[in-house]
Amino acid sequence: MSTASRDLQREEKDVYEVLRSERFLKMEGLSKEVPFFIYHYPPAWDLNVEQMRSRIRSKLQSDDGIRVLEINLYDLAIKLLKERGIWDRVLKLEPSMDKGEFREVLQGMLDPYDHLAPAIRVELDEQPCEIVFLTGIGEVFPFIRTHTVLENLHSVVVGRPMLAWFPGSYEFTQSAGHQLRALNLSASDSYYRAKDILEQQA
Repeated sequence: MSTASRDLQREEKDVYEVLRSERFLKMEGLSKEVPFFIYHYPPAWDLNVEQMRSRIRSKLQSDDGIRVLEINLYDLAIKLLKERGIWDRVLKLEPSMDKGEFREVLQGMLDPYDHLAPAIRVELDEQPCEIVFLTGIGEVFPFIRTHTVLENLHSVVVGRPMLAWFPGSYEFTQSAGHQLRALNLSASDSYYRAKDILEQQA
């Protein structure tokens, strides 16, 4: 779907209607797949999508009584680094290190299996909710790749649907299958288990 043919106002209405629907909340029609969904959008829309997400979340909670837990990967990453007492060290390392090296160091410190997934499990235990929003994806790229986070959340975000707000594209081709392309850059990651929220029916 080209950006020119997309209407953010209509998409906001459609996404809201799907999220509040009984079918979505009860995770029906998934054929035993994980209840993970993706709203992918042009990175240039980021500020508008942030406002849209805030309106949808408020409306779900005030009008429908549906609790939404928003997990911002950027905020979570900083929180984890601070809790482990290494945030200041990371800030000092960045200017002096090769970009590739620094990325590897940070990826080790924020490994989805060892660090992010357990932290998200704690948040879910502490804050009951009906829907999870996964955000901050563009801010942590390329240190944290969306497909590795999603793969490590299959056994963590259970019993409720999750919507990842993804700046970039999520497309299917016969040759490559489902591909996540963060910020529409050349690097792409295979991930086939999430469904496009815009293809869902309320």
